[in-house]
Amino acid sequence: MVNTKEFTNRLQEIIEYYDLTASSFADKIEVGRSSISHLLSGRNKPSLEFVMKIVKTFPEVELYWLLNGKGSFPKVENDTSPEKTSIVSSKKESVPAQKFENDLFSETNPADPVNKVVSSFPSKTDKKISRVIIFYEDGTFDAFEN
Repeated sequence: MVNTKEFTNRLQEIIEYYDLTASSFADKIEVGRSSISHLLSGRNKPSLEFVMKIVKTFPEVELYWLLNGKGSFPKVENDTSPEKTSIVSSKKESVPAQKFENDLFSETNPADPVNKVVSSFPSKTDKKISRVIIFYEDGTFDAFEN
């Protein structure tokens, strides 16, 4: 769950970084000006649609940083060529993105893609993952449930 007060602080940081007013920020992400006012005052919580509009409009904003405060802002750009792109696990070991994608979407993939993906990442606990959500740049998402 997103901590609304911390989210509001990160939202304010984005607005200041781009040297915008709350009104101009609302116009840029195409939401009502009152939405920004209500979020900054703590009256309302951010919707998924609102968060995705920020990430889509400002590519320097990392989704994970915006929601959880972990990661970096502005986003640090790396070489994203397919052979260098990787997905990092909790132990900082990486799996090439192409291999990950091939394993996940191959025809030999079992009916349960969540377990296939999760089994490729080492775990420190006995916790089991019940849902994996993938967010796309166009604001859509896929959810895989165990």
